[in-house]
Amino acid sequence: MDVLAGLLDGPRARGAFLLRMVMEPPWSVRIEDRAPLCLMCVTRGEAWIVPDGGGDPVCLRPGGVAVVRGPEPYITADRPETSPRALIGPGGVCHTLEGEPLAQSMRLGVRTWGNAPDGGTTVLIGTYQMDGEVSRRLLDALPTLLQLPADAWNGPLMPVLDDEISRDEPGQSVVLDRVLDLMLIAVLRAWFSRPDAEAPGWYRAMADPTVGGALRLLQNDPARPWTVASLAAACGISRAGLARRFTELVGEPPMAYLTGWRLALAADLLRGTDATVESVARKVGYSGSFALSAAFKRVRGVSPQEYRAGGATTGAVPGAAPGTVPEQQRSSP
Repeated sequence: MDVLAGLLDGPRARGAFLLRMVMEPPWSVRIEDRAPLCLMCVTRGEAWIVPDGGGDPVCLRPGGVAVVRGPEPYITADRPETSPRALIGPGGVCHTLEGEPLAQSMRLGVRTWGNAPDGGTTVLIGTYQMDGEVSRRLLDALPTLLQLPADAWNGPLMPVLDDEISRDEPGQSVVLDRVLDLMLIAVLRAWFSRPDAEAPGWYRAMADPTVGGALRLLQNDPARPWTVASLAAACGISRAGLARRFTELVGEPPMAYLTGWRLALAADLLRGTDATVESVARKVGYSGSFALSAAFKRVRGVSPQEYRAGGATTGAVPGAAPGTVPEQQRSSP
């Protein structure tokens, strides 16, 4: 597993919100669902996405795709200047700006919604409701809004999603979840590969023969009792050489990266499974529950038990490389 694969292993849609939106201009919808991630693609016409707070609008045309990172609101419309006429809140609940429900009046069929059955614009929308820690690390690596035109990514799954989204068959939600996952992976892989993507340091470091190898070792086997010396030996480089080059390219020392990765995996296991803290600790490389609890509380500000129960977390570094922890917390993993 490489580092990008490790991050993409997090988003696993489970009952994602999927919709085909069919609209005839003028139209404008304000999105306030607070979803952490939304993927939109246009199959007909064009749609503008206008971020809140004055960000530059982007235009999607047929074959184009965009990923919007929440929870900040945004507008999607036929033109940037069109005033919103509907609002979508948490859970995909839609109503007018005055609060009148629109779910039934704009329903056009199975997972199809809009203001005209034969509208000139069709947008496919897939929204994740994910809160795992590994997923948050992926979100932190993304801009608020990324967009790819049709010729910038390989989009054979778009017709599949377009065909499947209006089906109503047994197990259909699972099919749609998996298609959405594959589309997101294809889009992010294409976006990270672009020269102008401003990819984070950990992604660029994957191309380095030495540091890329070190990242893969840490990613694949976080439970191993790594030291800088043992990691350097496995990579065929001196300890000092690895520490210097790793920090230079990734933006943090190897053991700090490992700490962040282990604790992110632990957090995902705590929220996503019923494994004991002791079991989680050993799966991610700690000697037992006491060692994991000490590291977790030092970095996250709460104990594993409190986190599992829904306690607030601290220690996140928005926009940082996966594995980053605050400078003052960079002690042993």
